[in-house]
Amino acid sequence: MAFRPLHDRVLVRRIEADEKTAGGIIIPDTAKEKPQEGEVVSAGNGVTNDKGETKPLDVKAGDRILFGKWSGTEVKIDGEELLIMKESDILGVIDAPAAAKAA
Repeated sequence: MAFRPLHDRVLVRRIEADEKTAGGIIIPDTAKEKPQEGEVVSAGNGVTNDKGETKPLDVKAGDRILFGKWSGTEVKIDGEELLIMKESDILGVIDAPAAAKAA
């Protein structure tokens, strides 16, 4: 099923954190917090102001983002758990380091 968010909403796939700590301790599922990092799956067209002009969103599909712990609404689309949130709930975009882009 194809899904396209409306206006200033964004569809996000959570990116799971590592299951081990830096010291090598494995974290059980019950102790894990939900990740606050995700990948934008799709984004709406933007916000329309009073003059009828549409301001496009700052994020696009494929961007890695950080969002607040309680942001968004959880939905299930094609068996996959995703989040729908407003662009204002996004804290920032994670840019990959130059070395990672070259690889």
